[in-house]
Amino acid sequence: MLSFVDVVMDPQFIATVLAAVCVFATVLTVALPMLQRDQMNRRMKEMAIERGKMRSARLAELATKDRPQSGRLRATPKGFMQQVVDQLKLRERFDNEELRENLKRAGLRGQANIVSFMFFRIAAPIVIFFFALFYLFVLYDSGYSALVNVLMALAAGFLGFYVPNMFISNRVQKRQMAIKQAWPDALDMLLICVQSGMSVEAGFAKVGKEIVTQSVELAEEMMLTTAELSYLQDRRQAYENLAKRTGLPGVKSVMTALVQAERYGTPVGQALRTMAKENREIRQSEAERKAAALPPKLTVPMIVFFLPVLFIVILGPAGISYMQMEK
Repeated sequence: MLSFVDVVMDPQFIATVLAAVCVFATVLTVALPMLQRDQMNRRMKEMAIERGKMRSARLAELATKDRPQSGRLRATPKGFMQQVVDQLKLRERFDNEELRENLKRAGLRGQANIVSFMFFRIAAPIVIFFFALFYLFVLYDSGYSALVNVLMALAAGFLGFYVPNMFISNRVQKRQMAIKQAWPDALDMLLICVQSGMSVEAGFAKVGKEIVTQSVELAEEMMLTTAELSYLQDRRQAYENLAKRTGLPGVKSVMTALVQAERYGTPVGQALRTMAKENREIRQSEAERKAAALPPKLTVPMIVFFLPVLFIVILGPAGISYMQMEK
């Protein structure tokens, strides 16, 4: 009777497993594009709803200036999360301007996302703690005493307190990277729109529709800026809001240039042309820096994966010939 090791080391079994892995990878590669959700239409719909809400809020504020809180952008979320946040008074501990800015940079707007973040700041440590207990006492025998397992679970729960912050930071980085890659192209298109005689608001709206195929995140921000330029009394506030929501130095410098151009009457096209050139140069320098850092990063993978295979290919026939001569 063949043992498990003999079955695993059988060349026919290995070939079958490799074939199954290749077939699974091929099916996954073909099926993923078909199963991927259309993010562009969903986000553009959200921006249209956002613009309508901002318009309604602005009209309500103009109609009732003596009640500034009557025209809020979003209703207060209700449900289990809201009840937990209210009962534990988590807003007094976690709600601040920095948190709101980070959520906006991650693309999470509204009171519902703030409440969800506060809820998971409390729920994540508890869930991870009990999961760690279940894993250490039921699924895996660590060999340590019960006290050590409980302490390990407590440490895992303590780390779970930072899981929501890590999730937000990771999402902010991905979003900023997507915006940074498409920002120079958006500036070029905005420059063309302004030079053709379009206003800044119309230019932002046009670029937001065109850039959506390259960066949905940037299109979302530009459509929101278009709404703010249309309904805010101070246009400078709309530019500053875009810089805060993205958190990118390149976007902030362009918004500062637009504010100064409108304040001092300098040509907007000239400012956009200068800033577009600078952003293209920044993107090119970053690409060159990444290309220069690529050889050191490839050194270890080449040593670990490429050189052993190369030695086997070169020395393999000689070794086989030597073994045949010995026989």
